[in-house]
Amino acid sequence: MISLDSFGDLSAIDTGPFKPKPTTLTEGQTEAANNLWSSPDGKTNIGVWECTEGRFTADRTSAGEYCHIIAGRATVVNEDGSNPRDIGPGDLLILPQGWKGEWTIHAHMRKLYIISPSG
Repeated sequence: MISLDSFGDLSAIDTGPFKPKPTTLTEGQTEAANNLWSSPDGKTNIGVWECTEGRFTADRTSAGEYCHIIAGRATVVNEDGSNPRDIGPGDLLILPQGWKGEWTIHAHMRKLYIISPSG
């Protein structure tokens, strides 16, 4: 059972210590996350994530992701560099299962994420 209080003020939730971003293309880029809920099978996760400025690759082969941007600015592009999208506070970004691409964080970002496989 989840406490519905978990999804209150997402800008105030502690994301914990920052660690090096494993898929970074920018030396020194770090990230932190607080997973607020996982499904009993562990396949669906909901939480808050933060990342410092820089570029990194992302792979959503095994699960899609819904991103609600709380703070910061970024540009997201497909793996082939096509269809760039600028995102910022209040935006919803949907990365379908199978998506691969690159993020460029322009200003320290915080987002709510929902990662879940389709079907």
